[in-house]
Order: sequence, then structure tokens, then C-alpha cells
Amino acid sequence: MYLNHITEAIGKTPLVKLNKVTDGIKATILAKVEYFNPGNSVKDRMALKMIEDAEKAGLLKPGGTIIEGTSGNTGMGLALAASAKGYKCIFTLTDKQSPEKMNILRAVGADVIVCPTNVAPEDPASYYSVAKRLNQEIPNSFYPNQYDNLSNTAAHYETSGPELWEQTEGKITYFAAGVGTGGTICGIAKYLKDKNPAIKTVGLDTYGSVFKKYKETGIFDENEIYPYKTEGIGEDILPKNVDFDLIDQFIKVTDKDGALMTRRLAKEEGLFVGWSSGTAVHGALEFAREHLTEQDVLVVLLPDHGTRYLGKIYNDDWMRSEGYID
Repeated sequence: MYLNHITEAIGKTPLVKLNKVTDGIKATILAKVEYFNPGNSVKDRMALKMIEDAEKAGLLKPGGTIIEGTSGNTGMGLALAASAKGYKCIFTLTDKQSPEKMNILRAVGADVIVCPTNVAPEDPASYYSVAKRLNQEIPNSFYPNQYDNLSNTAAHYETSGPELWEQTEGKITYFAAGVGTGGTICGIAKYLKDKNPAIKTVGLDTYGSVFKKYKETGIFDENEIYPYKTEGIGEDILPKNVDFDLIDQFIKVTDKDGALMTRRLAKEEGLFVGWSSGTAVHGALEFAREHLTEQDVLVVLLPDHGTRYLGKIYNDDWMRSEGYID
């Protein structure tokens, strides 16, 4: 038996019990390990779905160019699908993304344009704006716009959600995940809540992002927005894929706490994951200690692989320079 293309390997990722980092927690804590996808991240699922839906709608035609703003992982998923289908790729990234992510995207054939992090989304130099402009300028191009493209949420409603329900035999009581575009957490949450409305969803946010305050007050507070180091979660915009009704509460996690937990997951659990995975686990465990009993089953989603962060999280000199370790 063989696969016709690497994209057929997307999905059916394992669920792994956390054992060492869960000291003092009575509930069962399970990790959905998404680096088993061929592009090493959860974003493979929605990248393929966005392309397939665009083809069906006639928005993406043979020989076309896919242009997207990405923190790296969506770009990788899009590039894998593009290689199967014969499309070109141009990706815009912010300068805070790791060099590994940029090099990986170039390795799979994409053109990479690096944009400044510390500018407003509407600034012509932002990675959102540059992607939109290139889409207007380049003929036969498609801008998936993962933030507002609801195929993102649909991909997880159709694949990740059913996998979790099946893997836990319907015993899941809480689901926790980082929130960036919102597609992963909201697609899974919608599926799980359709199965059992009692299931609660915890969104992990970062300091410098607008999500938590907006959920709690309904106010989009620009004073909440400032630069942060963690990659792939938090936003300075409100993507259409973030359905706040599906996320029961948010917990903020510092860059440092997320980084340290990422290292612990590698060392203590054998899970060589990325920075936002550490953020998700730190916040989920904080929540579990306060609220969960031994009857509860909490699943936390680990979005990507540690190879994306060799120059940062897994580099002692970089960690020291940031004040994260002595």
C-alpha cells in the first residue's frame, strides 16, 4: 500500500498522555500531537482544505500562484499541497519568525518576503497588506486569507474534531488550544459541542494579544496590543474564524512560561514540540490545577515541531539573552 502524494498522509495524528509535567493534577491530560502531519504542523489540515475549496469555487486555476501571510506553518501546508497540484507559492512572514521557518519554506519551493512585526495590520508594510497587494498585482493568483477563510474552521470540524471524539471514546470533557487564526480551536470546539454541549473549551492567548479582553468585555482595546515573542498564537486583529461563543474562556501565558514548558515537554515527555505547544500546555495545566477533578479528561493540542525553533527555544544562548534561563 502506498500514498499517491504526501498530502494523503495528513491527519490521524496520535493522542498521547502527559505524565511528568502533570504533577498534582487529578484529571487525565492528553496531548493531540500534530507534528505527525507531513508538514509537521496542524496547519496542513486547513491548508489543503482551503486549496481544494478554492479549486471547486473556481478561485484557483491551473498554473496559479498561492499568496499568503503566514507565521510559517500554514505556508508549509500550502506548499505541500501546491507541489501536488502544480501551483507556485509566495509567502509573507514577519521578521520575528524563526530563520528555520523561512528556510523550510524556501526549501519546498516558495518565495519568502519578510515584513516588519511592529507595524499596524493596515500599514502597507505589514505582512497582511503585502500579501493582499501582491494578490492584486499578480495575475492568476489566489490569496487564501487563513484568518477570514472559513474553510480553515471547516477543516477541523471535518477531521480534527471527529478524531478527538473517537480517540477519547467520547469521554473528553475539556479541550484546550492556542488561538491565532481561530480555525483550529473553533472547528474542533464546534464538533465536540455538537456531540456533547457540556464540553468546555479553553483558549490560550499571549500577552500583547487582544483576544482575552475582547472575550470578557466585548471591547477591542488597542492598548492590549504590543510586540511579543511567541509565534503562531495571539492576534492584533479579530479573524472571522474566531467564534468567541465557542471558546468558553481565555488564559494568557507569558513568553517565558511558554518557552520553559516547551523545553520541559521535550526533556520530560519526549515531545519535541514548538513554542506555542509549550504555551498551550502551560495554560492548560494551570487551568486543570484549579478547576478539574479526576473524572475530567482534558485534551490539549500541540500545533507543531521543535525543528522550527532550533535557533530560539532550543538554543541556550538565545534563551539566556531573553532572560528565560540563567
